[in-house]
Amino acid sequence: MNFEHLKALSAIVETGSFDAAANLLGITPSAVSQRIKALEASAGQILVRRSLPSSPTEAGAVLLRTARQIQALEADALHCLGKGPEGRATVAVAVNADSLATWFTPVLHEAATWPDTVLDLHIEDQDHSTRLLRQGDVLGAVTTEPKAVGGCRVELLGVMRYVPAASAELVQRHKTPDGVNWSEMPMLRFSANDDMQHRILRSKGVEHFPPTHTIPSSEAFLEAARAGLGWGMIPEQQVQQDLARSGLVAISGGAPDDVTLYWQCWSMVTPRLERITAAVRRAGNKLRQS
Repeated sequence: MNFEHLKALSAIVETGSFDAAANLLGITPSAVSQRIKALEASAGQILVRRSLPSSPTEAGAVLLRTARQIQALEADALHCLGKGPEGRATVAVAVNADSLATWFTPVLHEAATWPDTVLDLHIEDQDHSTRLLRQGDVLGAVTTEPKAVGGCRVELLGVMRYVPAASAELVQRHKTPDGVNWSEMPMLRFSANDDMQHRILRSKGVEHFPPTHTIPSSEAFLEAARAGLGWGMIPEQQVQQDLARSGLVAISGGAPDDVTLYWQCWSMVTPRLERITAAVRRAGNKLRQS
C-alpha cells in the first residue's frame, strides 16, 4: 500500500478531520480525500467514518496501526541517520492510573534522559487497555490480558495487590459485631469500569450497593479514603505508609485483590520500543512477583 495514503489516514485520525489533516500534511483537503479514496479502493472497504471527529472503521483501525508502525520505523531511521530534532518520535503508551501513581514512575525518570523521544501516556483501565493497541492508538500497554493482541508480544510484569481500606473513623461508624456494615458504608470507585469494590460486596451477599462516590484520580481516590468519604480498594504500595501511621485501616473481613499485570507491545523491533519495554520491565520489578 502507498505510504502517503497511510500517512493521510493517520493524520485524519490524529486531527479529527480531513481539513485539519491537510494542514498537518501541508497539502489540500482535496488531496487528502483523494488519498483516502485510493486507500479505500485498494482495501475494498470504507476506512474512515465521515463524522466529526472523523474516526477509523474496524478495517481502518487495522491499517492505522500499520501506518503508525511504519511511521515509528521511519522516525527511528531518521534518528539513526543523525537527523536531530527531525528524528524525535512520540511513544504512545496506555497505563492505568494506579500504576502511573506507583510502580510506573521510574519509567518517567528514565524517559527524562531520552532527548529523542516524546511520551504520550493514555490513562486507561488495565482491563480495557488492549483496545488502544488494537486501534493503533498506542504501541504498548499495561494490561491484565495475558493473550497477545494480533501483531503484538506480551510479557508478565507482576502482581499489583489492592487492599480494602478506609479511615478509622468511617470504619468505626459502620462497625458491627461481625466486622462492618458493607451495605451501608459509603464506597469509592475510580470510574464506571471499576468493579473491584463491587466484587467484595457481592462476595458478602450485598444486593443493594451503598452510596458510591466516583473519584477518577488515583491520588484523589487515596485522599478521599483518608478523608472518610468512603472505603475503596487501594494499591498496597500507596496505602502501606498510611497503614503504618494509622492514617487508614485495612477493613477486617475484606480480602485483598491481586491483579496480574502484563506488558503488551507491537511485535516489531525498534530502538525506542525496546527502550520503553526495558524501562517498563525494570519498573515492574517493584510489583509482587508470584
